[in-house]
Amino acid sequence: MGTSLIVGEDKLARPAWAATDPMLRRYYDTEWGMPVLDEHGVFERLSLEAFQSGLSWATILRKRENFREAFAGFDPEVVEGFGDAEVDQLLGNAGIIRNRAKILATIKNAKATVALREDGGLVDFIWSFQPESSPSPATPEEVPITSAESVAMSKELKKRGFAFVGPTTMFALMEALGIVDTHLVGSHRRGTSGIWPA
Repeated sequence: MGTSLIVGEDKLARPAWAATDPMLRRYYDTEWGMPVLDEHGVFERLSLEAFQSGLSWATILRKRENFREAFAGFDPEVVEGFGDAEVDQLLGNAGIIRNRAKILATIKNAKATVALREDGGLVDFIWSFQPESSPSPATPEEVPITSAESVAMSKELKKRGFAFVGPTTMFALMEALGIVDTHLVGSHRRGTSGIWPA
């Protein structure tokens, strides 16, 4: 196993990023890489990945409940109706990331999500980019940051009016949703999504 995985007091092997901080460990153990198959859930992950761009995931996770409150539980139908007053309110909300471009992108993406319902919906659209095989990284260095599928997804989402959906951000989304399994080989979570074998 080398030093890529850290075995905790509970005798479970995790990557370094999920081994010490209790919040990150809980996220890793219970949520990251598990299939998300509802529109609210996928829209929330898409939005949070966009806000995470250039920041640490821990920063986003610490503010997650604030984000949920600020963005109406990530209900696309509510968020698409946000106007200047709501944007000003969000820019004054210290509980979230106050980045105008990312806030406007979330509203834009809510509109695009609602529009996508006429064509099968966000969930089916995102999952249609599931590859034929998943990576099997043994070390953090072997975990890809993009894939042919994340590049294609990014391109198609942009065509459909989405913003802040670059290939790296979309690969991170695919990892979070379980569309690919990038748990390190030997991690107690590898293969637990039910989508990919260990």
